[in-house]
Amino acid sequence: MAQTHPKAKLHEPHHQRFQAFDWLPTPIAVLTSEGVIVFVNAELEDVIGQSRRSLDGLSFFNFFSDDKPLRHALAGAKANEFSALRYDAEFLRFKPEESLPVHVIVAQSDLADEIIIELLPIQQQTKQDREERLLDQAQANKELIRNLAHEIKNPLGGIRGAAQLLEMEMDSKELKEYTQVIIREADRLQTLVDRLLAPHRRPHVVGDVNIHEVCERVRSLIVSEFPRGMKVIRDYDTSIPEFRGDREQLIQAVLNIAHNASLALMERIHEGSAELTFKTRIARQTTFGKQRYRLALELHVIDNGPGVPDSIKDRIFFPLISGREGGSGLGLTLAQTFVQQHHGSIECESVAGRTDFKILIPLP
Repeated sequence: MAQTHPKAKLHEPHHQRFQAFDWLPTPIAVLTSEGVIVFVNAELEDVIGQSRRSLDGLSFFNFFSDDKPLRHALAGAKANEFSALRYDAEFLRFKPEESLPVHVIVAQSDLADEIIIELLPIQQQTKQDREERLLDQAQANKELIRNLAHEIKNPLGGIRGAAQLLEMEMDSKELKEYTQVIIREADRLQTLVDRLLAPHRRPHVVGDVNIHEVCERVRSLIVSEFPRGMKVIRDYDTSIPEFRGDREQLIQAVLNIAHNASLALMERIHEGSAELTFKTRIARQTTFGKQRYRLALELHVIDNGPGVPDSIKDRIFFPLISGREGGSGLGLTLAQTFVQQHHGSIECESVAGRTDFKILIPLP
């Protein structure tokens, strides 16, 4: 596909000048006004599927299904007709061999005969927008929960105490049954409030965490609760290093996800065809939570159940939202809180037959 331009190889100073671009989460290319590649950052290497050394000196026009808009943009930049230009295009890559819809930003450099191209993958831009929206929603939910829990907690103690005093004054066994209902329901609400406030009360205990010890602890708990009808699969990358974190919080986060998945698998468990998979990988040069990380832990909890109902797919991390009758709707909310306290992110992809909860946590 690509042909080497006569103005071939680039000098090392170029690479030193543009090193800062490697820290950016979007693909960046620096071209001459004739479209020759001067530099590509690490993200663009990943997108194209080739190293910058192999891309050095190639014509960037070769990477577009229609190169006319880019030729027009470079000609305009060379003639100083604009400082920046934007348009949408189909970007071609070596691996995987498919086009990628991108939003192209063409900007002039401070040097003559040098153009900076930024490519915003439209799918990635949508993902980043969704992550940002989820972060804002999680923060708003956290404040709402904390305030609501405190507002419920104060009168709840008074209601329970009044019911106990009232019960002491009664001789009728039938009437005492009513006060017992009040006391039991007050206790149930108290337990719910305590669970809502738990992440904010418990101190963050940081130590060295081995993610596979976390997975094994969760696996043993799940197997003891569901000993038959479900196959628990381990797909571990044992090269993943330890990292600093709160081991108990992470166990609780993964357990909440795995337990929810197991309950969703009940029909398959009865059939003997249920599968729950713990999969760990290292993600390289990945972006989440508005930051780019060189290395990150990628933990998947995958089940072959019916999938998350469409009616709650966009709200599964909201408090008190549950797809299961009798569920509290707090498990995934707490899991999200614990993961975010590790500067990580959690997301879900679900279709009938496969639900994948992915946790990303930065690695040192």
